[in-house]
Amino acid sequence: MNTGRVTLPVMLVAAAVCPCPPLLVPEVAAGAAPELDPVRSACDDALGVLAAARPDTLVVVGPAGRSGRGRHPQGARGSFSGFGVDVAVRLGPATGEDDERELPPSLAVAAWLLERTGWADAPIEALGVGEPLEPERCLETGRELAARAGRVALLVMGDASACRSLKAPGYLDERAAPFDAAAARALGSADVAALNALDPGLAYELKASGRAPWQVLAGAAEGAGLGGTLLYDDAPYGVGYLVAAWS
Repeated sequence: MNTGRVTLPVMLVAAAVCPCPPLLVPEVAAGAAPELDPVRSACDDALGVLAAARPDTLVVVGPAGRSGRGRHPQGARGSFSGFGVDVAVRLGPATGEDDERELPPSLAVAAWLLERTGWADAPIEALGVGEPLEPERCLETGRELAARAGRVALLVMGDASACRSLKAPGYLDERAAPFDAAAARALGSADVAALNALDPGLAYELKASGRAPWQVLAGAAEGAGLGGTLLYDDAPYGVGYLVAAWS
C-alpha cells in the first residue's frame, strides 16, 4: 500500500495586473507625481491580494525588448537612470546568483512596486516577454509557469493602448478605446477566453504593451477558477492603465 504523501495538482493561486510606465516612480514623474497617486494606490491593493494568497513563488511577467527577454532571477537589479533620475531597484533580496543584465523598464517598475509595498512573502523571479510573442506561445508559457511545484502567483505588468488622445504617444486612434474596454472587461472578470481573443496585430498598432503578458496570464489561469476585480481603469496622458486582481 502506498503510504506516501498525495501530491495535489497545483494551479495559479492569485495574480495582480499593473501598468508599467516609469512615471509610476515619483522621482521620474517629478512635478506630475501626484497625478498618478490613484494608480499607485490601486497597484498597492492588487499586491495586497497576492500577499494574502501566501504563494510559494511569485513570478513577475512584463514586456521586454530583446536584451531584457527571458528569465531574471531574484536579486536582479534595475534602474531609472535612463529616465534622468538616480533611482535603483532590486527584484527582492540578493541570492548570490549573478545576472549581468539589467531589468527592462517594465520589470524595474515591478521591482519598485514590490519594494514600495515591502514584499517579503515569497521568493521572486521575473520573465521578460517580447511584445510580438504569438498568442499560442504566450499561453504555453503561462501553462508552464502554473505547472511548477508549489503555489504560484503572478504579477503581470503591461499597459493598454497608447492611442487614447491627440497627445498620446501613438496619437489618437478610434480603435483604442474599444480595445482597452475589452481588455478591462476581460481582466476585471478573469475571462481567460476574452484575453486569448485579443488581436496581437491590433495591439501592436495601438502600442498596447500588455497584450503578451496578459495572454501569459491567461495560459497560467486556465482551469484555476479565479475571479477578478478591476481596481483601476483610466487613460492619463492618453495611455490606458489597467489594474486588476485575481484570486
